[in-house]
Amino acid sequence: MSETVPLYMARDGLGPAAEAVALRESGEVAPTRITLGSGEAWLVTRYEDVRAVLGDSERFSNAATMLAGGSEAAGGLSAEELERMRKGQLLAFDPPEHTQLRRFLTPEFTMRRIRALEPRIGEIVDEHLDLVERLGPGADLVPNFALPIPSLVICELLGVPYADRAGFQERTSRQTDTSLPAEERSRLSREGLVYMRGLVERAQADPGEDILGMLVRDHADDLDADALTNIAGLLLTAGHETTANMLAMTTIALVTHPDQLVWLREHLDEPVALNGAIEELLRFLSVAHSGIPRTATTDVEIGGTTIRAGEKVLFALSPANRDPRFLDEPDTLDLTRKPGAHVAFGYGPHHCLGAPLARAELRVALPALLRRFPDLALGGPFEEIPFRPHHVVYGVESLPVTW
Repeated sequence: MSETVPLYMARDGLGPAAEAVALRESGEVAPTRITLGSGEAWLVTRYEDVRAVLGDSERFSNAATMLAGGSEAAGGLSAEELERMRKGQLLAFDPPEHTQLRRFLTPEFTMRRIRALEPRIGEIVDEHLDLVERLGPGADLVPNFALPIPSLVICELLGVPYADRAGFQERTSRQTDTSLPAEERSRLSREGLVYMRGLVERAQADPGEDILGMLVRDHADDLDADALTNIAGLLLTAGHETTANMLAMTTIALVTHPDQLVWLREHLDEPVALNGAIEELLRFLSVAHSGIPRTATTDVEIGGTTIRAGEKVLFALSPANRDPRFLDEPDTLDLTRKPGAHVAFGYGPHHCLGAPLARAELRVALPALLRRFPDLALGGPFEEIPFRPHHVVYGVESLPVTW
């Protein structure tokens, strides 16, 4: 494990690093460095403990973390800037404030709305499969397929002009790179907020049919420009980074597990089988390392260690989703496995709001990719894949493929 990568982000190929697994098996918690923000936190790795932390906002608070300046872009920001960044920010509040904010957005992520969006997702997928096919064997799946599909979908949902897509992709990718200095990430965060504020101002002047337009029309009395800016920024970043990396990582997982790939090809037309396979891939890969640290509001014991009130707690999703106390043979990719309650999208009040959208994009893109390229394979040795260990969302820099 690289010394510059904290334990909660440590990976080995498609799975958690040995050090994280050893900590999970010990049942203990351990101090880990926080890369986005400052200081240290107690790291929780067992499935049961992770769910306990994520499900208990009274003892493990998001709001207390953000009020203490623990936001991802806290470095170098003034108290006034932090307060403005906190408005409308789903990750900055606990229930009941968080519940109210989430209620504003929930209608846009219902299964009915997502199902209605699937034909458009299919069009975007086909356009980029055409591009990959034109480029020919050796084409890089990351910039030509995995990254643009969720980016274009969330851009349409938020009313982001197509011409601005490349700029926000580059900015958010660098903003989530924890190897960059905090000052650089803060600058990128400010630039992102300026851009999102422009979108909000246009939506306030002429609300369209996108999410921002809906929020302006239906919740203008509850959400000011700062709140709308922060909501849009979170959705834009979260809405493409995770799914983009999941698409690339799923491709790697399948082509390196040929028996599972064969099974999936045989069941692409069976919704129950496909949905179950997607859940298993989400669990197995767990591309989101963690989330923002929670702050203990009272003394609490986990793994034999007393965590004092005011201390921070982090959770490692990859080792938790591979906890043998959670399911049998957790390090085996088994697409026939009955889907369990994995924590790839988190758990509790802050369970990922966009999970239905991410599942829909995978449900459309994955079968289309496998049908278009029946002999899909890696374009080089697995050992040469350039993974991204320093990013908030685990993934790869590039992924050349052949067929």
